[in-house]
Amino acid sequence: MQFRTDLAIEAATQGDKAIPGIKQESRQVEDIRLTRIVIENEQGEQALGRPRGTYITAELQPLSDDEENMEGKAKILGDELRSLLPESGVVLVTGLGNQSVTPDALGPRSAGMVLATRHIEGEFARSTGLDKLRPAAVFVPGVLGQTGVESSEMVKGICDIVKPASVIVIDALAARSVERLGCTVQICDTGIAPGSGVGNNRMALNKEKLGVPVIGLGVPTVVDARTVAMELTGREEAGNQVTPRGAEMMVTPREIDLIIKRASQLVAMTINAALQPDYSPLSLVSAAG
Repeated sequence: MQFRTDLAIEAATQGDKAIPGIKQESRQVEDIRLTRIVIENEQGEQALGRPRGTYITAELQPLSDDEENMEGKAKILGDELRSLLPESGVVLVTGLGNQSVTPDALGPRSAGMVLATRHIEGEFARSTGLDKLRPAAVFVPGVLGQTGVESSEMVKGICDIVKPASVIVIDALAARSVERLGCTVQICDTGIAPGSGVGNNRMALNKEKLGVPVIGLGVPTVVDARTVAMELTGREEAGNQVTPRGAEMMVTPREIDLIIKRASQLVAMTINAALQPDYSPLSLVSAAG
């Protein structure tokens, strides 16, 4: 049985056996375990079912239980995100998802706490002590069902105007294991295919589509119901029994409101920390709000 997952670390888990075309290393930074997976060639792409590039996974304490030192966690993740960004130039931050559907609201809510700075320049920036801010623009395109326009089409239009050096795309992800919900962050330099984790594939946001490097950033908030059934029973056939008439179902934790609230804050502070390392990411979240 093939289970959906947006997480490269889950796709790369094959016991202790090395996967050709894949480099993987892990390290512990305080209470965060960081795993960097690099897909180097076509063989690696086929093995993991993902485009070649770098995928960074941060494993944290469950956000529903732990909100200690969120700023410190954001600075660690911000360093990882900054390593994938160009050193200078405008960065466009895009929050994908549906604000009205809690498990899908990570993108819009996170983007709303990222400080837009592209308009802060010149004498005003100098006189207010904000002359070290990196220019950033923030855009929330909504979803196709609300606008009738693909998110990638709108973001491409904004890119044509803003001409960013890079785009950061935030989106809720799907995991294969319930243990990863609300306690995992993935950062990658291959962009994002909206809705792919829940079988609702939309046009991808990547370098080929937008013409600039695209960084994907997300937290898993849902898991395929078939995975839950198999984990509980240990039987693969149990997964098919929870999808009557072929209807797919996704499962989300009952504390999803709290997870989204804290995950959105963490993601926003991570981006603020990456873009504006000279300033407190927590204070920038307050300023953006």
